Amino acid sequence: MTGTVMIIGASRGIGLELARQYAADGWRVHATTRTPDRPGTLGRLIGDLVLHELDVRRADQTTALAAAVASEGIDLLIHNAGVMDRGLSSEEVMAINAEAPIRVTQALVDVVRRSREKKIVLMTSQLGARYGSKRRLGTYGESKAALNDRFRELAPTWGAEGLIAIVMHPGWVRTDMGGRGATLSVEESVTGMRRVFASLTAAEHGCFLTWDGRKHAW
Repeated sequence: MTGTVMIIGASRGIGLELARQYAADGWRVHATTRTPDRPGTLGRLIGDLVLHELDVRRADQTTALAAAVASEGIDLLIHNAGVMDRGLSSEEVMAINAEAPIRVTQALVDVVRRSREKKIVLMTSQLGARYGSKRRLGTYGESKAALNDRFRELAPTWGAEGLIAIVMHPGWVRTDMGGRGATLSVEESVTGMRRVFASLTAAEHGCFLTWDGRKHAW
């Protein structure tokens, strides 16, 4: 099966590999980057690839992105953009990791709703799971926990609109964020996640899943 995918945050790491694999398999790929004039490897991918400028903190660019795809149906929306907390204030980390995914997704809900698959994936992390009340999450973990909480608030509404939405832990992946000691390659993580995305049904709506399809505790 092929379709149209929108990848928010596709310039490197997991997002870049998602764009590469989907484009290679014949999907129409809308990919966002903060620097479309300097796309790097993203700009050299082969396939039906459309680049869009997006800093997820900027409302004007989010509005422009939604307008650019207003005539299309996005089968699969993946919000992948995120940051660690190195050198950033807690407010900046929260704005990028917790607030932006919801705001950007809400801006694109209409084009997802018009598609055949109607799927939404927000990238989170197991570091944002609140289970075990004495766990100290840290700034990054708190931002992902806040994203998870907001997702759970919105999931019933999205489900009633016929959407299938999940939050996804991609595993500990060898990227700039994950580090060289991580257990998964980018290719392994993305290949596993794509299997999960392809098999999603209404039964998984509202779930917190891992890259290999297991349910994760909140």
